[in-house]
Amino acid sequence: MALRPHPASPAGVPLRRRLHMAIVGITTLAVVLFAIPLGVAVQRLYRGEAVTSLERDATRVAAVAPDDQASYPRAVRLPKGLHPWLSVGIYRDGGERIAGEGPARSKTAADAADGRLHQSVEHGQLTVSAPIPSDEVPRAMVRVSMPDDTVTDRIRRAWLLMAGLAMLVIGLGAALARHQAGRLAGPLERLTGAAQALGDGDFTIRAKSSGVREAEAAELALEATARRLGSVLDRERAFSADVSHQLRTPLTGLLLGLESALERPRADLPAAIRTAVRRGEHLQDIIEDLLRLARDAGPERQRLDTPALLDELRARWHGPLAATGRPFTIVVQQPLPEIQSMPSTIRQILDVLVDNAAVHGRGRITVEAGDVGTGLAIDVSDEGSGIADGEDVFARRNSTGKGHGIGLALARSLAEAEGGRLVLRRPVPPIFTLLLPSPGNDGQ
Repeated sequence: MALRPHPASPAGVPLRRRLHMAIVGITTLAVVLFAIPLGVAVQRLYRGEAVTSLERDATRVAAVAPDDQASYPRAVRLPKGLHPWLSVGIYRDGGERIAGEGPARSKTAADAADGRLHQSVEHGQLTVSAPIPSDEVPRAMVRVSMPDDTVTDRIRRAWLLMAGLAMLVIGLGAALARHQAGRLAGPLERLTGAAQALGDGDFTIRAKSSGVREAEAAELALEATARRLGSVLDRERAFSADVSHQLRTPLTGLLLGLESALERPRADLPAAIRTAVRRGEHLQDIIEDLLRLARDAGPERQRLDTPALLDELRARWHGPLAATGRPFTIVVQQPLPEIQSMPSTIRQILDVLVDNAAVHGRGRITVEAGDVGTGLAIDVSDEGSGIADGEDVFARRNSTGKGHGIGLALARSLAEAEGGRLVLRRPVPPIFTLLLPSPGNDGQ
């Protein structure tokens, strides 16, 4: 059977990389969507804290500052506890500075003339102005300020810390994504390689544990398929050898019978033809049995008529064995148990055993059938030197020359297909025993 090379892998991004990129992308998107609102909230929080602090300081200064503009430009008496970097100035209601620090004119200070606090950024300073309490309309305002860069630097440091944490989270996500992508894609990659190997004729595929239930189920199914295909292919490969071995003797007998009838002037041609037809039917039975074994299928079993089967065996082998001076004896120990089996299969097994005794043994060949309690036992023995101790007589000969040919291996396979066993009960002189269980003892 010619095996076609598997097609090249389809172009595109590998699944492992796609999974890795997808997980990292989702992680990055989640971090960004979380970090942007958080960064805005941090900015508002820090700036709000700074403004609240300035409003508190402006209110404290306004509480102790005189409301009479004529009292200035004397030094402004500041309350204790103010920050050293705080800039404090006193302004008229028009926004002109009359004391303290700050720009000569301040719009934020002028806005405080309405009696409320105001805040803004002026000249790079975060500024808050507050009116000085007075019995009349406020005539002086307090302006306090701090460098806006101080707040901006604090916000920037918080953003950098958040960015570092975000990169750490993304890095951890990437590492986890690589692990998870390998965990998910690895079994599929192995499954693809196993399928390609199966297409190349490798039936030794074995499933591996991956922790992914669906992938493990697919690998187990592929392993079962590989084993099944390997078994079927082995049987198909052995079929031609089995056919050649099993058909050799009956085909030779068929040809010799026809040639003998042709060479004898007064031969009974109708009888020779009938004999040839019977032998041809026997060949057909052999082929059907071997096909059933190769395909692991066949008709249902039926009740085995053991005496009739042994009578047929005697009729087939008595003449050929007598021609070579080999006695042939069949012994039946009554009563025999009832057996469910295919007669053609048992007939073929016995033919293999008798042929093996005729070719490799010596002296009398004896076939004995009897009840062994759990089923039927049929012994085939001869008086030869037997089998060397420790040899596996049922090993099929391989390319290295090891094994004992095809017949006995095939006979054991046929026996097992019928639910029985074929064993070498005694090596010297050899006794082969075919054990067929009765219906109530199958599998024992």
